[in-house]
Amino acid sequence: MGLESSKWVIIFLVCWLYKNVSCNSVEQKIYVVLNNTVPCVRLLNATHQIGCQSSISGDTGVIHFLESEADLEWPLSKGPNPPYMVVLESSLFTRSIMMKMKNESSRVAGVAVVIPNTSPPEFSPHTTCPNENTGVYSDNYGPNLAHCNSTVWNPLGNGLSYEEFDFPVFSLNEDNETELIKQCYFDHNRAVNGSAPQYPLCAMQLFSHMHAVTNTPTCMRRNNINYSINPEMVCDPLSDNNVWGSIRPYNDTVFGHKENESVVIAAARLDSRAFFWEVSTGAEGSISGFVTLLAAAQALREVTHEAPPTRNILFAFFQGEAFDYIGSSRMVYDMEKGKFVIDLDNVHSILEIGQVAVHSGTNLFLHSDPVSRRNNTVNDEITNLVKNLQSSTAGLSFLLVEPGVSQPLPPSSLQRFLRARPIPGIVIADHKSAFNNRYYESFYDNAANLNLTYPSNLSPEEQLEFVTDTAKSLTDVATLVARALYKQAGGDESKVNTIKADPKIVTQMLYGFLVSSNNSWFQAMMSPDLQDILKPSPPQYYVGVAMSSTPTRLVQYLLANFTGAATNLTQSQCQKPDELPNESRQMYSYLWVQGIVPPNSTQRDSFCVRASVRLTRAISPAFELGEYASKDYSTWTESRWKFIKARIFLVASRDLEMLTLGVGVAVLFTFLLLTYFVSSKADVLFSSAREPASAAY
Repeated sequence: MGLESSKWVIIFLVCWLYKNVSCNSVEQKIYVVLNNTVPCVRLLNATHQIGCQSSISGDTGVIHFLESEADLEWPLSKGPNPPYMVVLESSLFTRSIMMKMKNESSRVAGVAVVIPNTSPPEFSPHTTCPNENTGVYSDNYGPNLAHCNSTVWNPLGNGLSYEEFDFPVFSLNEDNETELIKQCYFDHNRAVNGSAPQYPLCAMQLFSHMHAVTNTPTCMRRNNINYSINPEMVCDPLSDNNVWGSIRPYNDTVFGHKENESVVIAAARLDSRAFFWEVSTGAEGSISGFVTLLAAAQALREVTHEAPPTRNILFAFFQGEAFDYIGSSRMVYDMEKGKFVIDLDNVHSILEIGQVAVHSGTNLFLHSDPVSRRNNTVNDEITNLVKNLQSSTAGLSFLLVEPGVSQPLPPSSLQRFLRARPIPGIVIADHKSAFNNRYYESFYDNAANLNLTYPSNLSPEEQLEFVTDTAKSLTDVATLVARALYKQAGGDESKVNTIKADPKIVTQMLYGFLVSSNNSWFQAMMSPDLQDILKPSPPQYYVGVAMSSTPTRLVQYLLANFTGAATNLTQSQCQKPDELPNESRQMYSYLWVQGIVPPNSTQRDSFCVRASVRLTRAISPAFELGEYASKDYSTWTESRWKFIKARIFLVASRDLEMLTLGVGVAVLFTFLLLTYFVSSKADVLFSSAREPASAAY
């Protein structure tokens, strides 16, 4: 065979080997990667770290399916092959079981929780007294009401979200991957008649190493240490944007007090949280409130244009409220420091919409602060607000009731305003004392918690238009809120009963926020540049560390469409309105939206919306002030990490692993000796015969 032929044979062999080896790598043959997993991550505040993490190289353990709490004896003491990776059903994801594993963490490599498609009777990993240290009640203000001394708001809370676990905890969906793990366990790991299973055993490896440790002051200090040109950050403050809009615009370059200006604030929270990272749905905890407020804003558009009230109405949607009131405390701080378009002196009163979708009867409750009501002026204004609410229920399906005068406010954004000054305010909620919400701040607070169900024969587009009972109920609440706000702002009494929220809009919002954000109605409301945030699933409502999360953007565009006006501006004019007469970016925001697709057309009717809707930063003032150990403001940060991964594989016995290692070392030294021998005798082994003297060149 000639030299050229040999070269082509070698090239062919190399290509064949590359093709076959790369498609069937050793790693792919050993491991099965789990794609549908979500980790518990580490969060930090001024004094603590909470959450979960793995070691830097990941944690590996033999899989054990927990069948009951009594079955814990196997992974915690009896099992001969520790550490164990405990897989458990959600019904066993309790504080009792998790704390037992935490106390025996040397034998527990990690935990995987199987999240079922149906909800348990109750589950709340939050504390029994949410945000107890950053609300208005303290040793100096209503000490008998502080720390939930008189009312325990979340009695079902087990506090798991605020525990620290030094092993990884992941969630698994109830799907084919979980069935594969179960099959692997039953085939290899399950003990028979108490006897130890034989190798090979099915194992799981979880990677979720967190960079930040100890607390927020420590991690922020490490962020500022520059050992290299590109310093590595270890944590980030929890932050997002608040969304706000008003029926009369404000110049967003002129901050501070406005003379002769009185403003009624209507507020709701945007965020929620859960034990696992970014699986918070917050149906009752947050969505019921902000959907109601959005529907009320839409119901007010016509009447406030026809007969403007004497006071302005400002709609505020706060981010980060689950973490010590990040959004509301930032707005109050900005008002105090002259960094917002109005100040606290301009605030006449506040109406906040809390959890309003899970009724235990036909009543809604009007909560107020008993301490500030000792001031006669404040008490009179709250009494007037209650009167405006109660007189707005004509034709609606519920009654409004005030709890006892000695009961404190539930956890609410209003508490942060009251920390600054005694502002009259009411929080509307569906609970008199303890929450009706059995899944507060958990991944079970979803569409099912609101009984948001659809007939099985409906297509997604038909579900979007189907008016559910939940939508009807929230429409009534939105109508009440809109009427009361108009009265409170000094509107024309003769117009009040004409104000009605639209049940179709409410049902479309509930579908988009709780079932699928990628629907035709949301698509029409959004900018073409933001279509990629719409998914065939509901958004996640964890505040995170992004500048503007999906819920923030959705609420921004919905509020603009509901309160603003469609213009004749082109897309280029919408982007540069200041070049046109009678248009001002200082007074309005201009948003280009896709619009609907008309019948018999393939092109959308896009248009420009002019609205007095703005985004402002929702980051705790503690980070602007550099007070990372603040007791007055939220100090929550989220640790950074390199990657999150989970996989299963079969692990051999320790003896076989050592034997394999020994054989490998022996082979290595054998070939090292062989290489040395060949190298030392190279002149003998590879010398060529002397060429003839007559060789021609």
